[in-house]
Amino acid sequence: MKIVTRDVPPRAAWVLEQAGIHPLLARLYAARGVLGKEELDDGLALLLPPATLKGAAEAAALLADTIELGQRICIVADYDCDGATACAVAVRGLRLLGAREVGYLVPDRVIDGYGLTPPIARRVKDQGAQLLVTVDNGIASVEGIAAANALGLKVLVTDHHLPGQVLPDAGVIVNPNQPGCEFQSKSMAGVGVMFYVLLALRAELRARGRFTAQTQPKLDALLPLVALGTVADVVKLDANNRRLVAQGLKRIRQGQLPCGLASLFTVAGRQAAVATTFDLGFALGPRVNAAGRLADMTLGIECLLTDEAARGAELAKSLDSINRERREIEGDMREQALAAAESLFEEGDEPPPAICVFDPDFHEGVVGIVASRIKDKLHRPTFVFAASQAPGKEHELKGSGRSIAGFHLRDALDLVAKRHPGVLLRFGGHAMAAGCTIAEEHLDVFEQALAQVAQEWLDAATLLRRIHTDGPLAAEYRRPDLVDTLHREVWGQGFAPPVFSEEVEIVSQRLVGEKHLSIRLKHQGQLVDGIWFGHTEPLPARVKLAFRLDADEWQGTRRVRFLVEAAET
Repeated sequence: MKIVTRDVPPRAAWVLEQAGIHPLLARLYAARGVLGKEELDDGLALLLPPATLKGAAEAAALLADTIELGQRICIVADYDCDGATACAVAVRGLRLLGAREVGYLVPDRVIDGYGLTPPIARRVKDQGAQLLVTVDNGIASVEGIAAANALGLKVLVTDHHLPGQVLPDAGVIVNPNQPGCEFQSKSMAGVGVMFYVLLALRAELRARGRFTAQTQPKLDALLPLVALGTVADVVKLDANNRRLVAQGLKRIRQGQLPCGLASLFTVAGRQAAVATTFDLGFALGPRVNAAGRLADMTLGIECLLTDEAARGAELAKSLDSINRERREIEGDMREQALAAAESLFEEGDEPPPAICVFDPDFHEGVVGIVASRIKDKLHRPTFVFAASQAPGKEHELKGSGRSIAGFHLRDALDLVAKRHPGVLLRFGGHAMAAGCTIAEEHLDVFEQALAQVAQEWLDAATLLRRIHTDGPLAAEYRRPDLVDTLHREVWGQGFAPPVFSEEVEIVSQRLVGEKHLSIRLKHQGQLVDGIWFGHTEPLPARVKLAFRLDADEWQGTRRVRFLVEAAET
């Protein structure tokens, strides 16, 4: 493990300080590429205009025509948190803008698999819909959209995933990553894309005389859902995404959030009044995701759609219960998978360049989380496979992969597919996360092919685990009020939360709960408590630590403690 300190451009930090930004925040922002205070303005007026998003105007016209004709719209969602929030935003937003007939359909992870398939298109038709709208999927659904067209459905694709070689023959495609789209934020989540389509639709309806600027419905009520889906999908928090998340968090903190979302805060033991991106990503997101992993994502979507407090509370409790079950399954699977991964190399040796693990008892709804855990521990691109539970597909394996910086997982799968035609039945994803389906008989071929690509693309520098930090923390900043200030900011993928690092003296250490290391340390001559979750190995008397800041309460007094992330070895 190598602890690396980020560079802080002195000019940028100085400019931010002169603009009135707190010196600590100025240093943190400058290290993340912020050059001026205007970049930190989270006003809605500074959002990129919908007109620059390719297909948004055409989508708006199609939706406006459908609404004026009183036709039925069916949303086809993905079964993760981004898909669920995008679906809820679509249904709520379209109803706000005058659509009377809006329904939704979410594929079953096991039976239907990912995306818009021909059977899903048939079910949409059977619901009596005239317009099919995908959210957080569709860009790879060439066959499903062809089937929808053949059934006489109009199709609008809203997605953010990378397109393949062939685009589907949809009536309209809105995706910032499609060829020819000049929209500056390529990192929007699926929920963000749908929100932008609604902004364009409102402008279209205004142009048609349906609303005026004074009478048009306010869409900002949807921003708490946009913030949740954006953070939970771990997309890069560029300036536009940060504004969307900041605006959503503002409304959540003010109590302006759907009752189901408020109930999720309650069951997670979090307070909406002081909501953070950490709450969205690590408390609420997993509870919504759990429905798609183990049960039916309809539960998650209904929780986000309901306006009845009692029903919201009931659904949130169900999601919390499913998430507890997910954690139990994940814990068992993680131990098995990690043991299998560690059996691939001798103790003391380096792990192989890429890792593939399969067990017939693995649950396909949890393979992505387990792959992430192994990747975090061994710092290697990792795929975890489970046997398909879909009827007639028992010979297939469904895999989910997670990657490390410097290894684009979807591109790696694309290369495997080109070198070994027929091995990958289906695949898709991003740089850091991807999924694929293979025949069980091809597992060895896939494992060797992925390892070969990793061998070619990865070098010693890439394989050395690094943690990027913000360097030493001045003792004067070790205050609970500053911890609160830091927590209120919008941090996430591509705009990393603050992690500090320096050499400290370990005064005492002990295990708590058998799996966490509780420590007392001297930081710049003063005693501070710290904890390293999930770590049991004792630390040397002097060690360089990377740590986050947290504030807890002890005997009525709030104090700062360090949450250890890593120790330099």
